[in-house]
Amino acid sequence: MPKLHSLKGKVQNYAWGGASYIPSLLNISAEDKPYAEYWLGAHNNAPSMLDSGETLNEYINTNSQAILGSSIDEKFGRLPFLFKVLDVNDMLSIQVHPTKAEAEKGFAKENELGIPITAAHRNYKDDNHKPEIMVALSEFWLLHGFLPKTKLKETITNTTELKRLIPTFEDGGYKGLYQAVMEESDEQTEKVLRPLVERVLPKYEAGALDKSSADYWAAKAFKTFCLDGKLDKGIYSIYFFNIVKVNAGEAVFQDAGIPHAYMEGQNMELMANSDNVLRGGLTPKHVDVPELLKHVAFEETHPNIMQGELQADGLERIYKSPAPDFELSKIDLKNGDEYINTSRTAEILIVLQGEVSITQSNTEVDRSKGEAVFVAAEAEYSIQTKNEAVLYKATAP
Repeated sequence: MPKLHSLKGKVQNYAWGGASYIPSLLNISAEDKPYAEYWLGAHNNAPSMLDSGETLNEYINTNSQAILGSSIDEKFGRLPFLFKVLDVNDMLSIQVHPTKAEAEKGFAKENELGIPITAAHRNYKDDNHKPEIMVALSEFWLLHGFLPKTKLKETITNTTELKRLIPTFEDGGYKGLYQAVMEESDEQTEKVLRPLVERVLPKYEAGALDKSSADYWAAKAFKTFCLDGKLDKGIYSIYFFNIVKVNAGEAVFQDAGIPHAYMEGQNMELMANSDNVLRGGLTPKHVDVPELLKHVAFEETHPNIMQGELQADGLERIYKSPAPDFELSKIDLKNGDEYINTSRTAEILIVLQGEVSITQSNTEVDRSKGEAVFVAAEAEYSIQTKNEAVLYKATAP
């Protein structure tokens, strides 16, 4: 059985996507629609296709133990990760992911209630957790966890419209503060946030706000999510959470319970094979506040921006995380370099720049920018280029 296969993913045209990055990467003609994500994996909603014409799901099911390796097959029973390229033009929803145990409970409960998997008000699409790691491909901005206590008090104090929340935070901590604004009436939200938006919007439109300012993202959120005039409670979170700038090549890990939102830029994202999202605003989609509050980590977060660990070969940089489901790495090659590896479990590689030749046993596959391969477990292979090339690799530790 061949262990090296060409792989073609699926484009997702979500409203927040950009117009040109993903079409340019994949060398396809851009139509008049957003290109948000490019999925590489075996998720049932959008499985990738092999050169044989099979979906990756179908292929893995033919002999999962041989393709995934016995340890990963026994542990997960499926490809445990989903690999994506993202182009974030408009802000994504503020969201939290459940733990594995909570996902299993929530999924079973909603099944018992007879809520269809495709229902708009369904919270749990599967029984899995969804930790995720991202490596920036450009300057990238995101919200990530609650500000440290001193910084949060300073931000609220310096934001005229939010000063009234200081006693709420001092008395109830992070949970008391967040719960108060998420459960308040729409009338109260309007009363507080309308003056804030009217104050910051002229500065935003004049280009007078820096992206490190919560005012910048509050104004952008208003223009993106409040077209019907109703103010989105997610604007509060922009002032409560860390605003993080990540440079190209740097990584951030999002664990269960950490509230976050991607705001702008392109990245490689690798996550557990799940679609479980509990939303906290900046979205027209379903927001279940009581369920959301069960899963938020109400604690200060000090963002850990990772540089990755360069391996002994000087070619591969691995971005370690505590997740058992996945491991993400970047491979930089120049003419004369040869990356040699034996896959411990299944791997997916995508070329971001240049052209490469990938050789495994008697199989050789040439791949260029935007093209990908799937490598089954226990395959010794090598990668070479005649110029320069950059690849990203997804596997499981």
